[in-house]
Amino acid sequence: MIRVLMRAVLIVVGIIATGVAALLVALQLGWARHHETTAPPLRAVSDPTVIERGRYLVYGPAACAYCHRPKADWPRLARGEMPPLSGNHEFPLPFGAIFSSNLTSDRQTGLGAASDGAIVRVLRHGIRHDGRMAVPIMEFQNLSDEDIVAILSFLRTQPAVHQQPQPHRLTFLGRLLLGVVMTPSGPSRPPLEMSPTGATVARGGYLANDVASCVSCHTDRQRGELVGPRFAGGQRMDFAGDTTRVLVPPNLTPDPATGRITSWSEDTFVARFRNGASIPETIMPWGAYSRMTVDDLRAVYRYLRSLPPVHRDTGSSLQAREGSVHPRS
Repeated sequence: MIRVLMRAVLIVVGIIATGVAALLVALQLGWARHHETTAPPLRAVSDPTVIERGRYLVYGPAACAYCHRPKADWPRLARGEMPPLSGNHEFPLPFGAIFSSNLTSDRQTGLGAASDGAIVRVLRHGIRHDGRMAVPIMEFQNLSDEDIVAILSFLRTQPAVHQQPQPHRLTFLGRLLLGVVMTPSGPSRPPLEMSPTGATVARGGYLANDVASCVSCHTDRQRGELVGPRFAGGQRMDFAGDTTRVLVPPNLTPDPATGRITSWSEDTFVARFRNGASIPETIMPWGAYSRMTVDDLRAVYRYLRSLPPVHRDTGSSLQAREGSVHPRS
């Protein structure tokens, strides 16, 4: 009886060891899981108006250029330049270093050989051309069909730049998270066909939540997930590698006592975005947001003023480092 029991135990241990070994090999070679989903049939067009709309989104409110250029080039973007989106921006994360993709039309190192559907799929569903999960940094799942077509059409016009971004340097934890634990997220609601327009609350809500992703920084986080009242601030973020201080985005709700912009007029809000960064090394892409049209800035302001007021004093934007910190680039 004991011999039979020992044999059964050895078989179970062997099966577990084999499974663990297979997992380790898979994680070592690449991300284990492949994901399938059908991208919407959106295609690039040659309409100059659509292409110009894509340029506005990429270098403006969507701030794609701030992730697809090395950080050393951010001053160029702040000056209004539009360097090619050749990638290689580093995101230092707890589970490894992530490098952004080359978005130019180069066939070897960029998007030149990628189908329209493959590009749409990574924007809408977070799935790469090879079926693996994209690192969940881009938050464009709820972009309207109209805006995805505009971005796609603009990218197709970009001259090729032959530059191979560095490969991701993932830790074992990173491979485990991306290959086994995490699942790509698609839209949180049926995507709009057309974007809201005008200096309206609807347009402002779309920009602040789905295009410029203001909500992702101006809402507190725990273990990477947004928690608590949206736009009430309080998230503690890495500040340019500073070991003594952190950035704390302010409360943007219209609470009369703790809302940062409650006392601002609409014109003051617009002017603030035209003035650019006031904190050196801030991660907020002021250069991108300064390109936004007056109507779009007014729309964002009107949306923020329409939010339920949340009484939350987030303190100074720069604070002493203590407690948990959400890593950002």
